[in-house]
Amino acid sequence: MKDIVEYIAKAIVSDPDEVVVIEEEEDDGFIVLRLEVAPSDKGKVIGRQGRVAQSIRALLRVAAVKENTRVVLKID
Repeated sequence: MKDIVEYIAKAIVSDPDEVVVIEEEEDDGFIVLRLEVAPSDKGKVIGRQGRVAQSIRALLRVAAVKENTRVVLKID
């Protein structure tokens, strides 16, 4: 799932070298993915009214269902 977020984010941003995805395990069965991008690209990843971020999270939910887990995406 980390690869999915990284691929999408690199396709959206102007500076793909600054994209970093960090995966953290939670105790409750959640996987927390932290997406870090350059400050100038943060608006592109979030999108107008958060639509791009919502779309990325929807794709993650589909991938998580296939792996029987839950995923949370945090954008930094």
